[in-house]
Amino acid sequence: MTTEMPLAERMRPTSLLDYVGQQHLVAPGCVLHQMLTNKNLSSLIFWGPPGVGKTSLAKIIAQQMAMPFYGLSAIAAGVREVREIIQQTNQAGKVILFIDEIHRFNKAQQDALLGAVEQGQIILIGATTENPSFEVINALLSRCQVYVLKPLTDNDLIQLLQKTIATDILFKTQQVTFESYESILKYAGGDARKLLNVLEMVTQFQSGTNVIINNALVEKVVQQNIAAYDKGGELHYDIISAFIKSMRGSDPNAALYYLARMLQSGEDPKFIARRMLIFSSEDIGNANPNALLIATACFQSVQFIGYPECDLILSQAVIYLSTSVKSNASYLAIREAQQTVTETGNLNVPLHLRNAPTKLMKHLDYGKNYKYPHDFENSFVREDYLPESISNKIFYNPANNARENEIRKNLKNWWPDKY
Repeated sequence: MTTEMPLAERMRPTSLLDYVGQQHLVAPGCVLHQMLTNKNLSSLIFWGPPGVGKTSLAKIIAQQMAMPFYGLSAIAAGVREVREIIQQTNQAGKVILFIDEIHRFNKAQQDALLGAVEQGQIILIGATTENPSFEVINALLSRCQVYVLKPLTDNDLIQLLQKTIATDILFKTQQVTFESYESILKYAGGDARKLLNVLEMVTQFQSGTNVIINNALVEKVVQQNIAAYDKGGELHYDIISAFIKSMRGSDPNAALYYLARMLQSGEDPKFIARRMLIFSSEDIGNANPNALLIATACFQSVQFIGYPECDLILSQAVIYLSTSVKSNASYLAIREAQQTVTETGNLNVPLHLRNAPTKLMKHLDYGKNYKYPHDFENSFVREDYLPESISNKIFYNPANNARENEIRKNLKNWWPDKY
């Protein structure tokens, strides 16, 4: 193994004896250790933050079970790749299919896994940084055991540092001594990959055979090389996630902090503005329709003005969105409607609502007896608009806020049987 491979990849454990952390799962007598000892493996989902050993653990399981291992990233793979692997199980027998970031698979992609998991063709191991209760469909979730992986402790990280220095080829010609650990542990944040990336940078920054690592050196190297933010990496997603969740939680101070982190690290302001535009509808919606207008104006202004002047506009919009009343009723409504379409298929549109541009269509009663609301008092008449089999379905439930309480009042007047 050469130093051309990243240090974090070189140090990937190959057995439970080499594995650092997650002792609540892998220690003798604990659930995964027992599962491997008894050779009784079921489909699993590992839920935890980046860099805590989800992928490594999946590979160790495959090795100890002596089963073929196929790995996919949900970012790049789709239904076709999943089906190709399932087809290969006809020749290879039962296999382990590892899907990284499984929360990025949509419902159709997750549905493609169900049959093979249920029939035992594949043992699915999914890895996710998001709560699988929200991101994995119930049918698949019910067929998997979910295990929570925790951020690595300082003791775990120090153990990994010491093991790396003692065994990796990079340190065969260097004597590495730690005077202090605080800074490198701070930048790692419980993430083994970040820890080893920083260690690799710091040791490469030093010349000679004796390397002394202390807080001052780590701070200097990190600030010069990575600025603690990678626009293409995992921290990119961590920061934007924290930004959105801070606005959702109505904390403008935290949202502004993460906005500043992104701007100072060179994030594209248009990317930030786009996410704010989505947020204004997903998390505020009709509780405050002006939020969408503010977010749209912010996005357009960012395009016109550019950085650095647009930071003021972003700040103003972030504060407005953070302090606005919140509602996800519109988000839930469209998701429920989409789920109903998936479950019921293409139901027939009621005849009285159909378009009738030809005599034949009119003869077939297309559009017959349609009631034009504007011909009635207050431009409303009670009518059936949904297909008959789902005529009583409710997708939109107004949230409890001033604006949507007014909407609910109108809906109750119009549709007393539903609201």
